[in-house]
Amino acid sequence: MEYIQQFLYAFGRWINSPEVLNLVANNRFFLILLVIVLVRLKYQTYSSMWATALVNIPGTVLHELMHYMVGAVFNAKPCNFTIFPRRGVDGGYVMGSVGFRNIRAYNAVPAAMAPLLLLFIGFYLNRYFLPTIHLTAINYVLYVLLQTIIIENAMPSGADFRVAGTYAQGVIIYALAAGLLMYKLLF
Repeated sequence: MEYIQQFLYAFGRWINSPEVLNLVANNRFFLILLVIVLVRLKYQTYSSMWATALVNIPGTVLHELMHYMVGAVFNAKPCNFTIFPRRGVDGGYVMGSVGFRNIRAYNAVPAAMAPLLLLFIGFYLNRYFLPTIHLTAINYVLYVLLQTIIIENAMPSGADFRVAGTYAQGVIIYALAAGLLMYKLLF
């Protein structure tokens, strides 16, 4: 038992040494490798609906909360909020949902594409939070896990795209506004 404790202590000192932390934290290869390992571990839970739900709850809450808040701001009148998993019509899992009573041309796109706002949160964390934390192996892995959850759940689902495309005039208006904004930012 003492050998195991000595090994763990030595491993902890090695993995948290400045040389190893700099090598791992400043190397995109290791970052990509860590993200892929985390995603693979996540997909291993997909044989069980409840294991899948447990692993996906933090991201599902963030994703659905964005729908709910933006829907409320744009008067889409959110009427339900659930993060409890259920089987979808196609046989896959539906992790959560938000229902709306007042989807119209002016609010369908923002309410449906609201999870994209999580990308700004992820960017903010990367830009302003990461430099302030003490770099350890555990902190780095937790940071990558948090960013993976945020970015993965920022992606709108197929149902989100269907809701956003409900009103063609809304899609056109928001596409033009996004194009104008991109033009102003780039030129």
